[in-house]
Amino acid sequence: KRGRRYGLCGPNGAGKSTLMRSIANGQVDGFPTQDECRTVYVEHDIDNTHSDMSVLDFVYSGNVGTKDVITSKLKEFGFSDEMIEMPIASLSGGWKMKLALARAVLKDADILLLDEPTNHLDTVNVEWLVNYLNTCGITSVIVSHDSGFLDKVCQYIIHYEGLKLRKYKGNLSEFVQKCPTAQSYYELGASDLEFQFPTPGYLEGVKTKQKAIVKVSNMTFQYPGTTKPQVSDVTFQCSLSSRIAVIGPNGAGKSTLINVLTGELLPTSGEVYTHENCRIAYIKQHAFAHIESHLDKTPSEYIQWRFQTGEDRETMDRANRQINENDAEAMNKIFKIEGTPRRVAGIHSRRKFKNTYEYECSFLLGENIGMKSERWVPMMSVDNAWLPRGELIESHSKMVAEIDMKEALASGQFRALTRKEIELHCAMLGLDSELVSHSRIRGLSGGQKVKLVLAACTWQRPHLIVLDEPTNYLDRDSLGALSKALKAFEGGVIIITHSAEFTKNLTDEVWAVKDGKMTPSGHNWVAGQGAGPRIEKKEEEGDKFDAMGNKINSGKKKSKLSSAELRKKKKERMKKKKEMGDEYVSSDEDF
Repeated sequence: KRGRRYGLCGPNGAGKSTLMRSIANGQVDGFPTQDECRTVYVEHDIDNTHSDMSVLDFVYSGNVGTKDVITSKLKEFGFSDEMIEMPIASLSGGWKMKLALARAVLKDADILLLDEPTNHLDTVNVEWLVNYLNTCGITSVIVSHDSGFLDKVCQYIIHYEGLKLRKYKGNLSEFVQKCPTAQSYYELGASDLEFQFPTPGYLEGVKTKQKAIVKVSNMTFQYPGTTKPQVSDVTFQCSLSSRIAVIGPNGAGKSTLINVLTGELLPTSGEVYTHENCRIAYIKQHAFAHIESHLDKTPSEYIQWRFQTGEDRETMDRANRQINENDAEAMNKIFKIEGTPRRVAGIHSRRKFKNTYEYECSFLLGENIGMKSERWVPMMSVDNAWLPRGELIESHSKMVAEIDMKEALASGQFRALTRKEIELHCAMLGLDSELVSHSRIRGLSGGQKVKLVLAACTWQRPHLIVLDEPTNYLDRDSLGALSKALKAFEGGVIIITHSAEFTKNLTDEVWAVKDGKMTPSGHNWVAGQGAGPRIEKKEEEGDKFDAMGNKINSGKKKSKLSSAELRKKKKERMKKKKEMGDEYVSSDEDF
């Protein structure tokens, strides 16, 4: 009915988004045509093909009115003059959602079909949206996993039951009273679904869960061409015991902060330290960005493609792995080795050296240095030498990081990229084996795609899981399962979210970001190992595999014999030698 607000509820994969898209496209039999009733579908993400367009041009391209009318409406939605001229790519997730909603309203809709409208919105903007929907007088059908939002907005709940839709009068809490089996829509802990993250591997030198595995000191970041830094003078650290919630209004710099931590961006100034063997899983704010180029693959094929080289292809283009002009200049550093001037041509392996590492390097030999005829000649591999980490890190930090990355992956042991192994791993995140091996990613629901991204990002058994807006797109059952899995995870967790409900019983440390500044609270940062219980290195009991998934036969380590056992072995050898004379040949078992 005109002016009513309906909540559309059901599990991931039930067809909520498909139904709304079909209504908007006129594909539902018996539903009024666009000429009779104009319906506008507001999706939860703006297509990346529009990312270079300005905010004004994007709305204007929808034929919704003059630029003056559009500008007036955008200002009504909170956009400043500067933001109206900005490219869409520079907007935070929350502002993109407000932009999509403004464009829909300008189309003079009779019915608004809102798919996860609170995604990326901070609490202030959620309240703004509640007030707007309650007062605009436009009929709306809403899909959302935000129970508080549905309580404040909805007058009716339409619920998927089997393959049918059933309507209940009242908001979400009234619906739950009438239908107790839907309790998980209201309480995250009520979910029976369970997720499980893989156990992270041992980190050399990390004896307790309190010891920092990531440290950021006095970090500032500013995008080129902007007038002020997005984040400035930020200091923090993370450990295996970290449970951190990153909060703040839209556009405050939360995602920028995390992008620097994970290596997606390089800081303008300050230091970022990450343990040499630390593996970080990063699920981006726009989670579908991980898979949007692979929609015609099955989930199994996508994971095989992503890890078939033994490395994570998604991380290869991170800023902290790209050699820039400053790096190239620094790499011209001349080392004096065995009395000869050399430049490092490549770094090939790493080994433990006292309390740090040293790296095997190949070299270029300098001839006629400082003269016009100066040249650098490649040396033979027999001339390779081991250099300490401290000597290399200033000039060759990214080459050192590449070797550290490979060693980190090897220390976690490569997993066999077989269909069975992938299905088992995805099952831990709630994906059915039939869907994993036989369904195209294009046909998955939003929630199923997010589960796939979670499964892929945790394939290498990370020590730190970083989630940017994890509550987007997942149904209530899955959110409850995710919360419990993160709580039980043996590594560190960092979450950017506007959902206090999700982090309430999960995080104990808060990073409040506002106007580019970060204020931490509830943290337990230690300078060394800390006073917590010691972590014991566990022997890997399972099968081990190389980068291509081939099984490695590793013999068991022999236990050390006692003095009495050694004397007994010696007597047995002497007896055999006496009996066999010159025919006696000793074997490993004799020792």
